[in-house]
Amino acid sequence: MYIKCWGSRGSIPVAGREYVKYGGDTTCIEVIAKTGETVIIDAGTGIRRLGKSLLQRKKSEYYLLLTHTHWDHIMGIAFFKPLLYSNTRVFVQDRKFAGINTKGVLNEVLKPPFFPVLLKNFKADILFDDSLNNSFKIGSLHIDMIPTSHSQGSMGYKFTEGDKSFVFLTDNELGFAHPQSRKLEEYIKFVENASLLFHDAEYTREEYGYKTGWGHSSIPDVLDLALKARVKKLGLIHLNQDRTDDQMDEIVKECRLFFKDKNQSKDKNQAKDKNEPIDCFAVPHDFEIVL
Repeated sequence: MYIKCWGSRGSIPVAGREYVKYGGDTTCIEVIAKTGETVIIDAGTGIRRLGKSLLQRKKSEYYLLLTHTHWDHIMGIAFFKPLLYSNTRVFVQDRKFAGINTKGVLNEVLKPPFFPVLLKNFKADILFDDSLNNSFKIGSLHIDMIPTSHSQGSMGYKFTEGDKSFVFLTDNELGFAHPQSRKLEEYIKFVENASLLFHDAEYTREEYGYKTGWGHSSIPDVLDLALKARVKKLGLIHLNQDRTDDQMDEIVKECRLFFKDKNQSKDKNQAKDKNEPIDCFAVPHDFEIVL
């Protein structure tokens, strides 16, 4: 599968010279199956650039999955240009967010006084599909879901294709139990041996001390999860709105040292069986990979 990040910022989009490397757009991920289907995760401001790219590539059919419907994950939907064209067909995952279904949420957002164009006025064929839930397939992709430790209805996704897997867990607070939270052991099992894990990494250890319960993880908790689940690559995402490129680079350096030290501390008698340290990085707004 092909994976591309179009937005990795959390909470609100940002701009400026100190945010060039990792970008300022909020959450939006594109996943393309080997069989050609295009899946979009979240409609943050990054979906604007994705829409332009899809039009240039003459792609007209997509699937849209939403982790949840906080502003930073849906605020780009009105500027997703493919919705302006009648040849566009979008299958939208239909499920409940705090008791409101997906269509209801978008109808509330896409209307005056918030926006001048109603959802029904877009020319695209927008189909709300409740079969895209729990465990389902899109082409060659097998997709599983798990509730995240965040707001009511928030979900994480695991994409499996052959022997490769990509797990997306944004807005997931590992250090605090929200009403729909799962136990740490369940998250470990969900991401176990993942080829690539993107996980919410909003706070440093110090910041988390006064942000506990806000719905986002501390970076040490994320590293611990990745280590216990034996993931191959860890991408830190939902980057703090105030985190500069230089600050993020320093965090990544510390994370890599953590994994290197953990790897070297294994029993020297089993050195020949040691795996390479987990490949850890912060997800830039133009990251792409083929698994």
